[in-house]
Amino acid sequence: MSERRRRIGDALTVLAGARPDVLAAAPGARQRFVALGGVLLSTGALAAVSAAFAVAMALGVWWPLAVLVGLGWGTVVVNLDRMLLVGMAHDASLKRNLVMAVPRVGLALVLGVVVATPLTLQVFHKEIDAEIVTMQAEAADAYQATLATDSRFAHLPELTEEIAAQEAIIASGGAADAGLAVVRDAVAGKQVTFDAAVATARELEAKAQCELDGTCGTGDAGTGEAYAQARAAADAQAAVVETARADLAAAVAAVGAAEGRSASLAASSLDGDRAELARLTAEQDRLQAAFDEQNEGSGGILLRLEALDRLGDGNATLAAAQFMLSLLFMCVEVLPVLMKLLLNFSPPTAYDRLAALRDSGDVDLEEMAQESRRTVAQAREELLVLAERERVDRQKEAILARRRAALAEVAARAEALRAEPEVAAEVQAEQARQMWDTGPIRELARSAAVRTVRSVRRRPTDREPTPV
Repeated sequence: MSERRRRIGDALTVLAGARPDVLAAAPGARQRFVALGGVLLSTGALAAVSAAFAVAMALGVWWPLAVLVGLGWGTVVVNLDRMLLVGMAHDASLKRNLVMAVPRVGLALVLGVVVATPLTLQVFHKEIDAEIVTMQAEAADAYQATLATDSRFAHLPELTEEIAAQEAIIASGGAADAGLAVVRDAVAGKQVTFDAAVATARELEAKAQCELDGTCGTGDAGTGEAYAQARAAADAQAAVVETARADLAAAVAAVGAAEGRSASLAASSLDGDRAELARLTAEQDRLQAAFDEQNEGSGGILLRLEALDRLGDGNATLAAAQFMLSLLFMCVEVLPVLMKLLLNFSPPTAYDRLAALRDSGDVDLEEMAQESRRTVAQAREELLVLAERERVDRQKEAILARRRAALAEVAARAEALRAEPEVAAEVQAEQARQMWDTGPIRELARSAAVRTVRSVRRRPTDREPTPV
C-alpha cells in the first residue's frame, strides 16, 4: 500500500512540474508538489466532466463517446495548466511576477468560463428544460404569425371566403350571389310598378262598376256617359297592368338567367380555387411542421444559455445562485496559477535554491564544453593549415627540381650543337616546343631556348664582322 502511495505521489510531483533529481536532494518540497499535482488533477477532472456534458448537450451523442471526448479535453486542460505552472519560476520581484501572472491568469479565467458554463447548465437543467418548452411555444406562435403575414399566404383568408361564397351560390342556385343585387333591385322596382298598376286598375274597375250600378259618381245606373268614361279608364289601366306584368316577368326571367350564370361561373371557379387553397395550405403546413421539428430539437447550448439568462432576469435568487456557482468553478480552474503566484512571493525554499544551482551549474558546464569544443576545432584547423602548407612546399620543391633539370639538359644540347648554329636553332626550337607541354616550366624552357639561340647567333663565328 505504501509503495502504491509513493508511486502515486511521484506521478503527482511530476504532473506538478517537479524535477526528480532536485526533489531527491530536497525531499521537504515533495508534499507541496504532491498537493499542487492533486489540484491540477482536480481541475482536469472538472474540465472532463464539463466537456462531457457540453458534448452531450450540443451534439446529443452517445454518453460513452461524450465521456471519451471529455477525457481528451481534461487532458488538454491539465497540460495547459501544467505549462502555466512550469513557466512561472520562483521570483520574488512583484513586477516580474505580475507580468508573468497577468496573461496566465487571463488564460486560466478563459478556461474557467469554458469549464464552468456546461456545469452550470447541468445544475439548473430542470428549470432550463421547462423554460425551453415555453420558449419553443413562443417561437412556434411567432412563426405561425409570420406565415400568416407572409406575402405568399396573405390572400388565404380572402380565398377561403371566396370559396365559401361560391359554395353558397352553387347551393342556392345563384340566389346567394351578392353581385346580382342590381338585377334584383330592378325586379323589386318592376314589382312595385306592377303592384301600383294593379291597385290603380282595381280602383278604376270598382269606379266603373259602381258607376254602372249607380252607387257612386252620377248616381244614375246604367251605361251612360259617365260609365263609358270609367270603363275606358279601367280598360286603359288593364293594358298598363299587362305591360307592368310583362316587364315584371321579363325582370324575373333576367334574374333567373343571371343566377344560373352566376352558379355556373361559381362551379367552374370552385375547383381551381379549392386546388389553390389546398396547395397553399399544404405549403403552410409543411413550413410550420418543419419549423416545429427544428424548434423541438433545438435544445443546444445556445438555447439553454438563453433560457438560463431569461430565468435569471425573472428570478433574482436563481441569478445569484448562477453567479456564485460559475464563480466557484472559475476559482477552481484559476487555483493552480494563483497557488504558484503566491508561492513565488514566499522566501525561496531549499528546492528553489537547489534548482537554481543546478541550472547555473548546467550552464557553466555547457559553457566549458562549448569552449573545449571551440579550442579543439581551432587546433584541428591549424593542423590542417600546416599540413596543407607542407604539401604545397613539397610540390614547389619538385617543380623547381624539374625546372633545374630541364635547364641543364637544354644547356648541354645547346653546347653540343654550337658548331652548327642553324641546326642548333631548329633543334632548340623543337626542344622548346616539347618543353611547352611539360606543365608549369614551359614558359621558363621557352625563354631559355630563345636566349640560347640568340647567344649562338651572336658568336664571333657568325657572319657579323669582328670588331677591330
